[in-house]
Order: sequence, then structure tokens, then C-alpha cells
Amino acid sequence: MKIALLGTGAGARCHAAKLTTLGHQVTVGTRDPKATLARTEPDMMGTEPFAGFLAAHPQLTLATFADAAEAGELVINGIDGANAVTALAALPVGALADKTLIDYAVPYVYQQPDDAENPWPTPWGAMPHLDPVDTDSLAEQIQRALPHTRVVKAFVTQEQETVVHPAEFGDGDHTMFLAGDHDSAKTAATELLNAYGWSDIIDLGPLQAARGLEMYAHFHTALGLALGHRFGVKIVR
Repeated sequence: MKIALLGTGAGARCHAAKLTTLGHQVTVGTRDPKATLARTEPDMMGTEPFAGFLAAHPQLTLATFADAAEAGELVINGIDGANAVTALAALPVGALADKTLIDYAVPYVYQQPDDAENPWPTPWGAMPHLDPVDTDSLAEQIQRALPHTRVVKAFVTQEQETVVHPAEFGDGDHTMFLAGDHDSAKTAATELLNAYGWSDIIDLGPLQAARGLEMYAHFHTALGLALGHRFGVKIVR
């Protein structure tokens, strides 16, 4: 299958590397390919420049967001939450029409004012806020911006390393969640998760449930800080 990955961060790289081993044709989208390849410093999360990753995975194609979206039969959104809606809405009409878009972005707002009330300290600074939160979600905003695209929220409750390699914990016997308004999109996400090695997948229903999935990010971070390492989550029922 031809799969587009929008974004060049650490999470997108996890999917890109795994998808190529599964035999898919992967195009990675970025705002400006020349600028992406010219970077020599790590990004804000400490991820090394993309040029080295691309050199190690020559089967990948790097393109603009628009060209990647056009090339993909299935699209995975890894654009950071603060910029995802703007970037996706700016794509040419038809680039994502009638396609499934799996969104795993968290709507974090990293830049907090110095006098922000009740900051949550972490080893890397104050925990970013979520926006939107509670009465809306990033996934719903993307769906409204792309009414002809089938948006499904998935992958967001784990680090992307764990999403593509679930067997690292409990022999893969832990739980993934998804939400969306289109059955075909949820089927596509489920099939990809199955290919990654997931067997316990819970459909939370309509896309509004993405609000809970996105808000879970804070709890997941708190658990990770308490444990000091990555982990899996199993729903026992």
C-alpha cells in the first residue's frame, strides 16, 4: 500500500521505519523538504536531523505535505498538534478527499507564559497545556477542516515506539483505542494495528471520544514519569 506520513518527528520516523519493513511504499511529508534536509541541529524534542534518518532508510521518499498526501492511499498525521489543522487545511482540494487519515497528534501548547498559573513541573519544564480540551478535540477540528476525509483518532495513547512494536510489553497483550465517525476508517486503522501486532483494540465510538484519548496524554506522561520508562496498558474486562 502507498502510505503517507505527514511529519518528520520521532513518532513519524517510528511508523516510517516499521511500514517499510512491512512492505509498504512510504512517502514522508514535510513543509519544506530542502529546509528539512538542511537542518543540522536536533529539534525541540532532541530528535536528530532528518537527513541522517533518511540516509539510513533510502526506500523512503521525502516530499512536501501536499505531494505526500496526494501519493498516499492511507495517510497518517504526525504534524504537531499546534500546527496540524492549519497545515492540513492548506493542502490542495482533493489531496485528502475520500481518504482515511489516522491522527495521533496531541494538541499540546508548549509555549507557556512565565507567570502561568499552577505550572506542572516536569524534567523538561512545565507540562504543556491542551488546547482544545474537554468540549472539542484536535481530531474533531481536523474533521471539520477536511469534511471529505475520513478521520480516525488512534495510536495516541502510547509512545509511537510502542505503537509499532507492541510486543515489547506483555508479549503484545495490551490495549489500543480508536475513535471515529467512519467505519471504513476504523477498519483501516485496525488492520494497520493488527499488522503492527495489536490484537486488543477497543472502538470507543464516534470522533467525540477523541477528547478522552487526547486528554489521556497527561495521565500517560504522569505514569511514565513515575515508572521511569515506557509501558503498556491493558484493559481487563
